Amino acid sequence: MRRYALRDDQWDRIKDFLPGREAHVGVTAKNNRLFVDAVIYRYRAGIPWRDLPERFGDWKAVHTRFSRWAKSGVWRRMFELLAADADNEYAMIDSTIVRAHQHSAGAQKKTAKTKRSAAARAD
Repeated sequence: MRRYALRDDQWDRIKDFLPGREAHVGVTAKNNRLFVDAVIYRYRAGIPWRDLPERFGDWKAVHTRFSRWAKSGVWRRMFELLAADADNEYAMIDSTIVRAHQHSAGAQKKTAKTKRSAAARAD
C-alpha cells in the first residue's frame, strides 16, 4: 500500500457514489481510484498540482477533473456521505492529548498597578 493511497475498505465506501463508473450516465472514467488517490496525495503532501508524480498522469488533466467534480458537488456529496458514517474513535479528545497553556486555567486576571515615575512626582 502506498503512503497516501486509499485502503480497499475506504475505496469500497465511496466508489459507488463517484461519476464515471461503469453503467453510469456519461463517459466511463479510465481509473477513478487513481484519480482520487492523486487528489489525496496532493493535499496530504501539500504540493502544487504540477508537482504530482507521473504515476497519476498529466497533472493538468487531474486538476481539470478535480475542478469539474468540485463545481458539480461530487466532493461535497462524498464528504457528507463519509461524515454521516464517521468513525468517532479518532474524534475523541481528552486532556492527555490537548495541553492548555497555564494562563488558560480561568483564574482572575490581576490588575497591574502603575507607579508614577520620579520625574512626574517632582512636578
